[in-house]
Amino acid sequence: MKKQDFIKAIAAKANLSQDAASRVVASMIDVVTDELKKDGEVNITGFGAFKVSHRSARNGVNPRTGAKITIPAMKSPVFRAGKTLKEAIR
Repeated sequence: MKKQDFIKAIAAKANLSQDAASRVVASMIDVVTDELKKDGEVNITGFGAFKVSHRSARNGVNPRTGAKITIPAMKSPVFRAGKTLKEAIR
């Protein structure tokens, strides 16, 4: 399912116009992104949690040249499914 399909499904299920559903989806994405930028966490009970994972710096090898490189520390977004979502999928 692509973003536009998701918006159409939200509009149909919530009895909203596609424009209103599009604004809701965009707002949700903005709120989650802003909170994760602040190293925060967004928990949606029954659905899951959006968190930030901190990866420490590590050594690696360039597969092309075989040269050793240092991979810098970074942050990456993580989603952990909630119990209700896991059970619904099983």
